[in-house]
Amino acid sequence: MSNKTYIKLELYNKCVAFTQHRLDTINNTIQELQDSLTSETKSSAGDKHETGRAMLQLEREKAGKQLSEIQKINQLLAKISTESTSKTISLGSVVYTTQANYYIAISAGELIIKDTKFYAIAANTPIAQLLIGKTVGDEVVFRGQEIKVNSVI
Repeated sequence: MSNKTYIKLELYNKCVAFTQHRLDTINNTIQELQDSLTSETKSSAGDKHETGRAMLQLEREKAGKQLSEIQKINQLLAKISTESTSKTISLGSVVYTTQANYYIAISAGELIIKDTKFYAIAANTPIAQLLIGKTVGDEVVFRGQEIKVNSVI
C-alpha cells in the first residue's frame, strides 16, 4: 500500500469511527429516553407527569432527527472510494494547500495521520465549495487569504 493510499484509508477510517461514535451516542440516548418513557408511572400530580412525558417525547424526536442525519452521513461515506485518485478535487479527495490539509468527506474536525494534521470537511462547506473542481497549482481566496493547491490525492 502506497503512502498516499494509506493516508486516504486512515482518514476514511477515522471518519467512519467518528460517525460510529455519534451513532452509538444517539442510540444510547434514544434507549435511555425510551426507558424513561416506559418506566414513568402516572403520579397524582397529573399535569407535572404529562409535562415530563411531553419533554421526553420532544427529546426522543430530536434524537430521531440526529439519527436520520447520521444515516445520511453514512450513506455519503459509502460513496467515497479510498483507492481512486483524481487530479481534480472532489468528494473523497485529500487536498494539501498552503494553508491547511483537507479531506473532503464529512465534517469530522481535525484528524491527525502520521503527525500531519488534516481537516475533515463536508463538500458543502464554504472552503470545500471553493476547492472542488480545482487541480494542483490552482488558487482560491478564502476569508481574504490566497490558498494554493499543492497536491491532490
